[in-house]
Amino acid sequence: MLSGNADHLSSQAQSGTPAEARGAGQQTAHAAGQGKAQHVDVLIVGAGLSGICAAYHLQTSCPGKTFAILEGRDAIGGTWDLFRYPGVRSDSDMYTLGFSFRPWRSEKSIADGDAILQYIRGTAREFGIEQRIRFGHRATRASWSSDTARWTVEATVGPQGTPARFTCGFLYLCSGYYDYADGYMPGWPGMERFGGRIVHPQHWPSDLVYDDKRVVVIGSGATAVTLLPEMAKRAAHVTMLQRSPTYIVARPSSDAISAWLQRRLPAGMAHRATRWKNVLLGMYFYNLSRKKPELVKQKILKGVRAQLGPDYDIDKHFTPSYKPWDQRLCLVPDSDLFESIRSGKASVATDQIASFTETGLALRSGAQLDADVIVTATGLQLKVAGGLQIEVDGVPRSPAQAFMYKGMMYSGMPNLAVAMGYVNASWTLKAELSSTYVCRLINYMDAHGYAWCAPRRADSSADQEPSLSLSSGYVQRASGILPKQGSKRPWRVHQNYLFDLMALKFGRIEDGAMAFGRAGQAAARPESTMPSAMTADSVNG
Repeated sequence: MLSGNADHLSSQAQSGTPAEARGAGQQTAHAAGQGKAQHVDVLIVGAGLSGICAAYHLQTSCPGKTFAILEGRDAIGGTWDLFRYPGVRSDSDMYTLGFSFRPWRSEKSIADGDAILQYIRGTAREFGIEQRIRFGHRATRASWSSDTARWTVEATVGPQGTPARFTCGFLYLCSGYYDYADGYMPGWPGMERFGGRIVHPQHWPSDLVYDDKRVVVIGSGATAVTLLPEMAKRAAHVTMLQRSPTYIVARPSSDAISAWLQRRLPAGMAHRATRWKNVLLGMYFYNLSRKKPELVKQKILKGVRAQLGPDYDIDKHFTPSYKPWDQRLCLVPDSDLFESIRSGKASVATDQIASFTETGLALRSGAQLDADVIVTATGLQLKVAGGLQIEVDGVPRSPAQAFMYKGMMYSGMPNLAVAMGYVNASWTLKAELSSTYVCRLINYMDAHGYAWCAPRRADSSADQEPSLSLSSGYVQRASGILPKQGSKRPWRVHQNYLFDLMALKFGRIEDGAMAFGRAGQAAARPESTMPSAMTADSVNG
């Protein structure tokens, strides 16, 4: 059974203010570095949206379990604490990006980054989660032992990289899939010649002054679309230079239907109604895009024409070569991008870079773009499982060689789950479903006397494809490190909230693909030797 009955985290490290918790965590980490491992029932990696969500559900649905959160940075918030570029905001509505258990109260459904960060930190504070966080603890390696049915997780603490060790019965990775250390930088000829400043949004410098400057933002994704209208408020002019267009949809930053519901219904009921309204509308639009892509394409372009007028070259600058939702759509609140273009403060150029020059960019068309500041909003890099090195009974295991089980566990890796969001809806919708399933799984094992569970696939060579199906550059660049998915459940990664709701919240735990065992029973038996259908009884006798 999953029970932490020895070497629990000290009470000092589980109480006090965030600063005190950080100090206590570093003190106990120093002791751990001397050989003593700290034990918890469940270890969460990451203190962003997913990690705080996981902690809430654990302490609510598994109140007898001890847990801790390892956070590599020195603050709560994950992505929303990392990104500091001008105008950073959500690209999902906050009624679905926010937690179901703590309704979003602001009138703005498309919120700025600071508001989201405060919401995450407020949630951690309100539910007593922040005192469980070990700040500055970067998990680097995780080793599973079937003899003890435990994970040993190694971490480095603080700038000095002091070693620390933790053991846990269940490991829950909530660190997302972005590489926090570096964004994607393709590199261009002559960059060293440029006399101005080159900035990547992921590492936005606090001392950057762009007032009355000429700015070029390279890129066409969500970051570029966000930066352009915000920087145009202060810059002399901002040009978004894109190699190819992206589908862009404008919508109000405030939800009129939600406001109407809040005036007429109790707060909780209004929030649930708005949440479901947005979930269903999002699913409808996505499915319509897949079934009738040309219809959706024309509707999107019609909206752009209405914003920019009949004389603007929509075909060149706003008509992608791919179908809607082959890549993520970009959302612009209150038409701010189009308003900046109409005002003359911003413009879009569709071309490719030949080289950087002393004063800007030389384009392949022969045109020149002069700039004082160049922002390389060229995308992110993916990092699966937070870059954690994983071993199962002494054998290295790579997520790239595994299949995703129900979109949240890796085949052949016992007592390990990952929080992954949707590509066509808000991250938190799937993260919450995953957390509720982890709690169901833990409680099920306790009730039946099992120490471990492991998804096992009978034939790992059949019908495999990458777990993320987008054609976006950042996904294609990471195709070699992404786990796989199959063609049928539970190995299919559904981008559908209703399917996942039925599978994760109401579906059977023993579904023929999940094996169970006790300490001392090997959890890493080769998958190819397993029968196509298994139950706990068939595995454990």
